[in-house]
Amino acid sequence: MIGAGSHIEGFEAPMHRALAEPILLGGAPRAIAIVNGTIAAALGLGLQQWIAGLAMWALGHTVAVFAAKRDPDFAPVLARHLRQRGYLTC
Repeated sequence: MIGAGSHIEGFEAPMHRALAEPILLGGAPRAIAIVNGTIAAALGLGLQQWIAGLAMWALGHTVAVFAAKRDPDFAPVLARHLRQRGYLTC
């Protein structure tokens, strides 16, 4: 009988860390960092509100980094929560 800690010869495959870890950009999830930067750039460049654009980028990125430190998969979980909110009411 094979124990839980033993390995069967020929049935092992190395797994790279990139397959298991989320993709972060500056500590925030990549998609959220791109959207945050795009909106801040539109505010700063398009509306010529430089200070507001920089403040929005800094605040949004800081919040995303803190949330990603707590749970790197918070973005898909938040999207699923917002989508299924009506189904889970008591």
